[in-house]
Amino acid sequence: MTREATCSCGNLRVLCTGEPELVSLCHCIACQKRTSAPYGVAAFFLKQHVEVSGSYKNYRRSSDAGYDLVFHFCARCGSTVFWEPLRKPDMFAIGVGSFGDPGFPKPRKEVHTDCRHAWVKPLDPMST
Repeated sequence: MTREATCSCGNLRVLCTGEPELVSLCHCIACQKRTSAPYGVAAFFLKQHVEVSGSYKNYRRSSDAGYDLVFHFCARCGSTVFWEPLRKPDMFAIGVGSFGDPGFPKPRKEVHTDCRHAWVKPLDPMST
């Protein structure tokens, strides 16, 4: 299986082969600010299964866990499409929304639940 994630304007493209190693939902405040949504959802793929094309810029910050993250966003439209969680150096994280695929696999993991908005329901552990 091959999936393509893109930015809003289509300049930055990330082609992923195979299934994601993990799909995770993050409630941390930094992800809320990055996505302008109550949480972010990331699909983690091994770097060897990812091909990136198009121009992008980088933004590096520390995570709540103390590991740096390097975000890659489109140089033209500013959409964050993928990032490198430096605690997982062999992986890229790709924003699930960038795939534009309603059939994408759902999250199996949920992190930073202490920041979850009160109206957002927890993942059902029986359905993951």
